[in-house]
Amino acid sequence: MAERDFKVRALGEIAIRCVDQPAMIAFYRDVIGLEPMNDPETSPIAFLKIAEGFAGHTTILALFRHDIEAAGRTRGSTEPPATGPGSSLHHIALTVPWEEQEAVMAWYESLGREYNVEYFDWVGWRGVFTFDPDGNTVELVAQDPTWHAPTEGGTA
Repeated sequence: MAERDFKVRALGEIAIRCVDQPAMIAFYRDVIGLEPMNDPETSPIAFLKIAEGFAGHTTILALFRHDIEAAGRTRGSTEPPATGPGSSLHHIALTVPWEEQEAVMAWYESLGREYNVEYFDWVGWRGVFTFDPDGNTVELVAQDPTWHAPTEGGTA
């Protein structure tokens, strides 16, 4: 077998076919705080900046109208996609600093938005989960700065 001469360094893009693209744009822009990179009024795809990214490729969330054909020969559909438990997408996790998670929860509460918090002790992560307008689970995740990996004897 040939040797693979590359290594993935970062996530470049998450692309979602939207049931309700305008509501999704408003959620990710106004609730989550992602910065638009283009004008969704003049394009069937909205690009929102997640982070600086790697090697010149900004990490983005692309919100597609479900009926358009796009890059990679991705076909559009006249039927809206399945979301929530019927979708192949389990959830989207976006990273925030640990010290900002309390602000996330306060923000959601001020908006009257439902959310739940889960801890993942094996990696020291805490996730604050909510749903976007299409029913996809969205997690804002952080690692506890006091967490230490377990040693071989099973203790941290």
